[in-house]
Amino acid sequence: MVVTQNIGHADASDQKQWTLMWREDGGLMPSRAVPDSALLAADSWLVDDGRVRGLDRHRSRFVAACVQASGDSPARIESFWRDAIAALPRTERWFPRVELAGPEPARLFLRVRPAPPRTVNVTVCLTEEFDPRSHPRRTGPDLALLAHLRDRAAARGAQELLLTTPSGLVLEGTAASVLWWEDDVLCLPPPELPLLAGVTSALIQDRAAELGVRTEHRRRTVQELDGREVWLVNAVHGIRPVTAWLGRPLRAGPALRAASWQTWLDGVPDPRIAPAL
Repeated sequence: MVVTQNIGHADASDQKQWTLMWREDGGLMPSRAVPDSALLAADSWLVDDGRVRGLDRHRSRFVAACVQASGDSPARIESFWRDAIAALPRTERWFPRVELAGPEPARLFLRVRPAPPRTVNVTVCLTEEFDPRSHPRRTGPDLALLAHLRDRAAARGAQELLLTTPSGLVLEGTAASVLWWEDDVLCLPPPELPLLAGVTSALIQDRAAELGVRTEHRRRTVQELDGREVWLVNAVHGIRPVTAWLGRPLRAGPALRAASWQTWLDGVPDPRIAPAL
C-alpha cells in the first residue's frame, strides 16, 4: 500500500528532496529525514527518466542488509521495497535512497533526492590511513564517516578517497568500487577482502564475461596501480577513469577503454519502473 498523496511525483520538476516513512498498515507517509548516524542499512541508485540499472540487484542487496542488521523478515522488506519503487518519480534524474534506521524498533524510510551532477572522470586522494569502516560489507552504518572522508578529499582537490587494508592493499573508494586493467585483463580486489558488493561492478563483470574479456581478482598495493587504467564505478556516475592521484607520486594511466564501456553501460536500463506514469 502506498499513501503518499502524490508527494514526489508532483514536485519532481522542483528538484527538491523529501523523506517518506513506511508502515505496514499505512504505506509511505511524509517524515523527517533521519541522520546518517542512525542508519543500520541503506541502498541508493540512479533513476534517469524512470530507467534504472540493476534494480533487482539493489533490491537483493538491501533486503539482505536489512535482515543481517535487524533480523527483520525478508517479506516485510520486500513489501516496503514495492511501495518505495511505486513512489519514485518517473521523470528527470534522481538518486533515491532506501533506509533502515534504528534504534529499536527499526523503521524503514525512502529518501528521494535529486541526482548529483554526473562526472566522467575522477581525481582520487591517497592517504596513509587504512580503511576505518566498522561494517564494510553493508551500506548504512558508516555513511557519516565516509562522507567525512570525502569532505577531506574534496578539501585537497579530489572527488574520492581510496580505502586500503592496513597492509596497503587496494579495497575501494568511499562510494565506488575499484577496477583496473593489467594488459587485457580486467582486475578487481578479491571478494574475501572487506568490500561492499558493488552493483555496477557486477554488471561490468557480467559484460566482460559476455565479451570474453578475462577478469581476475588480484591483490594489489596502491603503488602497483601506477600507470594503469583505473576505474571507479558506481550507480550515479557509472564508469569514471582516474585521471589524477593526489597524495603520492602515482601516475594515472591513459583511459583507453573507459569511453566504450561507459557507452555500453548507459544503455543498460531496467524497464520495470518505465515508462513514465
